[in-house]
Amino acid sequence: MTESTSYDVVVIGAGPGGYVCAIRSAQLGLRTAIVEKQWLGGVCLNVGCIPSKALLKNADVVHTLRERGKEFGFSFENLQVDYSVAFNRSRQVSSRLTKGVGILMKKNNIDVHMGSAALTGKDSVQVTAEDGQVSELKAKNIVLATGSHTAMIPGVTVDGKQIVTYQEAILQDHAPKSAIIIGAGAIGIEFATVWSSYGAEVTIVEMLPRILPLEDEESSAELARAFKKRRIGMLTGTRVLSVEATGSGVRVKVSGEDGEQTLEAEQALVAIGFKPNTVGIGLDKAGVQLSERGFVKIDERMATNTPGIWAIGDVTGQLLLAHVASAQGIVCAENIAGVETIQLDYRMMPRAVYSTPQVASFGYTEAQAVEAGYEVKVGRFPFLANGKALGLGESAGFVKIITEAKYGELLGAHMVGPDVSELLPELTLAQRMELTTAEIARNVHSHPTLSEAVMEAAEAAEGHVIHI
Repeated sequence: MTESTSYDVVVIGAGPGGYVCAIRSAQLGLRTAIVEKQWLGGVCLNVGCIPSKALLKNADVVHTLRERGKEFGFSFENLQVDYSVAFNRSRQVSSRLTKGVGILMKKNNIDVHMGSAALTGKDSVQVTAEDGQVSELKAKNIVLATGSHTAMIPGVTVDGKQIVTYQEAILQDHAPKSAIIIGAGAIGIEFATVWSSYGAEVTIVEMLPRILPLEDEESSAELARAFKKRRIGMLTGTRVLSVEATGSGVRVKVSGEDGEQTLEAEQALVAIGFKPNTVGIGLDKAGVQLSERGFVKIDERMATNTPGIWAIGDVTGQLLLAHVASAQGIVCAENIAGVETIQLDYRMMPRAVYSTPQVASFGYTEAQAVEAGYEVKVGRFPFLANGKALGLGESAGFVKIITEAKYGELLGAHMVGPDVSELLPELTLAQRMELTTAEIARNVHSHPTLSEAVMEAAEAAEGHVIHI
């Protein structure tokens, strides 16, 4: 039996982009529905950014207890750590937030349809529930927020036990005794942090010349030094030739500067990137165009080439981050409603990796700014000279601000250190409001705080840093 219901907006996908878009649409007076085949909150809330941060907190505590007792004046005769407790806590955190999304849907009078969605035309969506029941939704506007999935190495098959992606890894209640992590982006780096804290022997394999290859070179080098101290192996400039599950684990053949070698471990995590979820959702029925890389093409309004069909989040390939998807969702809803909105500048979006130490950035790297033709001035300040960082016992890292030399225009910032992800908003707000490094330096910061490092880096860019 097929039922038909009409809406102003139907959002396909209830991740951080989709559910935020639905809420903003409803706030603007549009009759709104959302379709989700698996989880309200999507990957981020259920098996991604939220539970991983809970695991990282546990890992930080474990690392302190195991490695830093002498520094803080405590010792244990027989320290016992239980990863399953960390896992259970991460699931509780995730569950609380996903329930919250359900409450938000009810609060905003958004109809939730659980099932697989596919376009059947430019203004219609077919939803197939888990029990096979089919319903049809008519919509003046359809928003694609279907997300992405893990890209795989050709010839490698995930078995969910020895060879895993982030999803299997985050849903297992134990840490491996040894692991080979393929890919040194945010996901690989964060799992390396967690598993090594619990005593796993971890080796990261990265095809490009450095870990976090998209970050500023100084940030990558600083994190590599920290990981070396944590005894995390790093093989950069190294290509994976094959990954094979064995009776007791995995065997990974790689090729690098020293030729070919074979690595063995209990588990291999594949974290080389993502591909868009575009297959099976009926894009051909609506004539929606894809880019050469297979992502849905959009303009600055989040509109596709087909009038009335929009796209946000990972499926657009703009910047695969939850907060970017949410920002796109709000802009998309506002464009649908015809109210005042903004254009997003993806280069200036904040980025963060929640390793220990954290890595955070936005805008141009130093090399990119020079390549773009800017006359660049750089301000740096080390956390080694920051009182709060010293008090925390987390003095590795720095704040680095990239600025245009003549007018002090902010071009980017790159930070490594304790909780640096929390320092980003001051700088991204300053950039958006066209503040200069001189104005950031003049802004009085509480003492002692980590944020003083931002002020001091701005002063360094102006040529009069105080504390180094």
